[in-house]
Amino acid sequence: MIHRDVFHNEELKPIEKVRLSPGQAGLICGWGIFTTMRISRGEAFAYERHWRRLEKDASITHIPMPYTAAKVRVHLHEVIRANKVNDGCARIYLIYNNVGFWQSDEERPQTDVIIYTAPLPEYREPIRLGVQEHGRHASSPLAGVKSISWLPNVWAVGEAQREGLDEVVLLNERGEVAECTAANIFAVKNGKVYTPPLNSGCLEGVTRGILFEIAPEAGVSVIQQNLRPEDLYSADEVFISSTNRNLLGVGEIAGHAIAKAPGPVTRQLDELFDTHVADYVSRRQAAATR
Repeated sequence: MIHRDVFHNEELKPIEKVRLSPGQAGLICGWGIFTTMRISRGEAFAYERHWRRLEKDASITHIPMPYTAAKVRVHLHEVIRANKVNDGCARIYLIYNNVGFWQSDEERPQTDVIIYTAPLPEYREPIRLGVQEHGRHASSPLAGVKSISWLPNVWAVGEAQREGLDEVVLLNERGEVAECTAANIFAVKNGKVYTPPLNSGCLEGVTRGILFEIAPEAGVSVIQQNLRPEDLYSADEVFISSTNRNLLGVGEIAGHAIAKAPGPVTRQLDELFDTHVADYVSRRQAAATR
């Protein structure tokens, strides 16, 4: 359940006062982008990385960026303070309004900016995954864009949950593993960690990117490699990563049991990631007091 105070186009206001219009064609047809951030001790973790991805996605989708990174960060922390968020998550949306025929003639900005916060969702571990063919289109020009056109994702995970599963592995048109609906996926084999490359159609996840940087500190190699479902079934460990979940061990994929869930490499990297988050927040808060 999202919190009450929302930032919308230069104003912080209670959610019941926020007006979104049927005439905002981008909202209706899904022409927009977003990012989800972890809030730890009142600080937006890895904000800079999230903003860079928003800028990249805005460039690909031709959405005008009305604010700077610094200004949006100020507004984000206004929302965090208003909602008294210590640990939770936040979303930033950019919605392109001047799209197509079905627009209204009301005054509106080119791009709506919406920021809100919520508690961290709860997840069980180990998680159980299904598999969906043609869940990602790797050759699409919008592959890897985190867009608000989210129906394929919520539909796929909804179908999985009806079968008692938690998430679903999405395969691309070549039958390769791409990602889950809202998480990157990793397979551990003989102490090495493998994850699909970006050309699989997966999202360039922030947690994924950080793992490439910090895993060598623990003597663990993270390698981008094309994976098939069979590579997951035969792995020593499988885990997923996302902003809201950090790392979660996978215990079953399409009826195939994964013996170690979470396994030792998953636990080691999860602890390392927790330390990284704590260090980032401490540095940011120390800088703010200078």
